[in-house]
Amino acid sequence: MEKALVLIVGAGPSGLATAACLSKLSVPYIIIEREDCTASLWRQHTYDRLKLHLAKEFCEMPHMPYTYSTPTYIPKIQFLRYVDDYVEHFNICPKFNSSVESCLYDEVQKHWVVTTRDQVNGIVTKYAARFLVVATGENSAGNIPKIAGLDGFSGHVIHSSSFRSANSYARKRVLVVGCGNSGMEIAYDLSSHGANTSIVIRSPLHVMTKELIHLGMKLASWRIPVKFVDFILVVLAYVWFGNLSKYGIVRPNMGPLFLKAKTGRSAVIDVGTINLIRKGDIKVFGPISCIKGNVFEFDDGKESYFDAIVFATGYKSTANNWLKNGEDMMNKEGMPKKDFPDHWKGSNGLYCVGFARRGLSGIAQDAKTVANDIKAFLDSSVPF
Repeated sequence: MEKALVLIVGAGPSGLATAACLSKLSVPYIIIEREDCTASLWRQHTYDRLKLHLAKEFCEMPHMPYTYSTPTYIPKIQFLRYVDDYVEHFNICPKFNSSVESCLYDEVQKHWVVTTRDQVNGIVTKYAARFLVVATGENSAGNIPKIAGLDGFSGHVIHSSSFRSANSYARKRVLVVGCGNSGMEIAYDLSSHGANTSIVIRSPLHVMTKELIHLGMKLASWRIPVKFVDFILVVLAYVWFGNLSKYGIVRPNMGPLFLKAKTGRSAVIDVGTINLIRKGDIKVFGPISCIKGNVFEFDDGKESYFDAIVFATGYKSTANNWLKNGEDMMNKEGMPKKDFPDHWKGSNGLYCVGFARRGLSGIAQDAKTVANDIKAFLDSSVPF
């Protein structure tokens, strides 16, 4: 059994940020990762045309700003270079291919017992950790909803995490299920590459430009009341896009910033999809009722034939698959029980980073808070 003062599970941005913050405070740690690289979601499960949806000033990891020449909205490949530079700068050395099989708290020894298996050679390792940081994040596994008849669909089915580009979909009838940023951007990519594209919009959403979101984030950072900022954003969005309800796009009752804070649902930043919807190049459907072969039936009675489905239906946490004795911090969905900003700490030295539904800025805040709390505890004379 290896001893660890702090064990970090996950080497995505959340785990790397935590490791850097602990390093700045001279607190030793071990970081383990189930995949064979850092930031595996970004490297292996995002589409090629992806850019960060927020301006770079809201997407920095702790203690390392972007260079002056970095574009305001950072492309995927450039963000990954930043991550690699971050790992090198803070000398972060994850133990890769280490999949956590179980994790429980030993009441007698007063430490977390974490059992891992090396996915290459099968070797089992146990860690005794005084502090445990769950940094696997909100987006551990792609979520595909249950739809009657999906098993009998003979076409191509993928989750957005496996979508790379639209080149292979030309002249095919493709349905994108999900109307968040990924779904809207993938639909745009498909339509632009000659696919006959449709998208399912099941719930109200805000559509914004990146400039409007940037303005909203700026105003909020100046401590202007969120309700007033939301009012400004909704008015400006209406001026820019007009009434989109006739295209099946209805705005929520909550403003975009308040909705994000309350539910974690982000406004959609338009990349040109709305114009294609207006032109009829991208068709909008409501919820799917059932699938019969390659024919989809929708709740409003409409039917349509499709060759392929791309599920842009988000992700889910998998922390509850292996974390035991964490019930005071995590609910049954593997998400924090407490709302932001009180979500990050459990009992017995248990923490989580990257579960605040606030993107990279939320990750940075979590990492600093957790590292400072561990340091304060170590500096105190209170027994563990």
